[in-house]
Amino acid sequence: MASAATPEHVVIVGAGFVGLSAAWYLQEEGVKVTVVDRGGVASGASWGNAGWLTPALTLPIAEPSIFTSGPKMLLDPASPLYVPLKADAKLLRFLVGFAWHSTPKKWQEAMRIYSEIGTTGLDAFDEISENTNAGPGVVEKTKPANPFLTGFKSLKDRDGLLHEFDMIRKTGGKVEFDLLTGDELRAIEPTLSDEVAAGVAIKNQRFLNPPKYMESLAESVVARGGDIVGSFNVTDIRDNGGSVTVIGSEGRSITADHAVMATGAWLNDLTKKFGVNVVVQAGRGYSFTVQPEVMPTHPIYFPSQRVACTPLGDRFRIAGTMEFRDANHPLEPKRIEAIVAAAAPVYKGINWENRKEEWVGGRPCTADGLPLVGATKSPRVHVGGGHGMWGVALGPLTGKLLAAGIVGKEKPAVARHFNPLRKGF
Repeated sequence: MASAATPEHVVIVGAGFVGLSAAWYLQEEGVKVTVVDRGGVASGASWGNAGWLTPALTLPIAEPSIFTSGPKMLLDPASPLYVPLKADAKLLRFLVGFAWHSTPKKWQEAMRIYSEIGTTGLDAFDEISENTNAGPGVVEKTKPANPFLTGFKSLKDRDGLLHEFDMIRKTGGKVEFDLLTGDELRAIEPTLSDEVAAGVAIKNQRFLNPPKYMESLAESVVARGGDIVGSFNVTDIRDNGGSVTVIGSEGRSITADHAVMATGAWLNDLTKKFGVNVVVQAGRGYSFTVQPEVMPTHPIYFPSQRVACTPLGDRFRIAGTMEFRDANHPLEPKRIEAIVAAAAPVYKGINWENRKEEWVGGRPCTADGLPLVGATKSPRVHVGGGHGMWGVALGPLTGKLLAAGIVGKEKPAVARHFNPLRKGF
């Protein structure tokens, strides 16, 4: 139950993984929550992602291989990492910071932090599913990968992932895996082609169906007394001294004791005036679904091609690319075609022309690869975002950290790395 110091009402801007997780954890503390979103539940990056809960792969996106790949790759519209040529001061600042944090020393520093996070992200998912089952609103449970598969066209390609696993161990983390031949991979997933020469089976990883999970989490928040308001386009946040007012278009507003900004790639728009100066850049990812002749039963990742694949029951989601450009830019068909070109050689029995659910979403990326979680210069305005590709895997943990800070509980030590007011690019 809430203590005397616990706020009565918190408004949360953003109905994605972070926003709804924060709402759920605040409800655990007896706080009334109102979640607003300019679209609706999971209308941003939370809907079309791969749905991986993989501590072994939850790593900083800025890493040394960017220097060996070279700027030519960054300017190639068909490459996994693409930066369109455009005069953009914010993007330039982000890219300078991204390059700085891709140096071996900075990468290793970030690796230590991710190793410190460890499996606490999975623990938060368990708390939500186990506690919810005892009360109103059942949240869908995550699925064990048993195992999580990665595929490679050559042993040399596989060595890159094994090097990352070695770094995880050296920085205090733990990864359990088995090496597989191409034939062993195909025995598990017959839809893989003969071009797949080797693989790694990673243990103790999980995945989920993002749209279904988000729907169940939203239903739980509502069943527990929360409000979710769609089509609420926030234009301003005002700190009134003892309360906060979230102002929307058409004269709509909500006043509460605290506000949480979980607006993904748009985080900078409303939080800069509260001292959040770290650039949050949209790293846009694309996905679509297909129906293979033999439906895979495990998530599969091709690191060299940057192609992420997840079974979603009756369909197979193919996701990939990192495109640093404006979050509001429309879907670029060439980026979908680039994923198809990368994925088609490693699969068989898939009609790539029969694609459905083509989607683009702006992952909120920081140059140092670390999220922004906690209070701003206003003790009543909090932020949760900047997770890059790991907003799903770390969403519930972020919600837990936010709720703890708002109600005055002690936060886990790892939260010290996520200060929204930190200096940086």
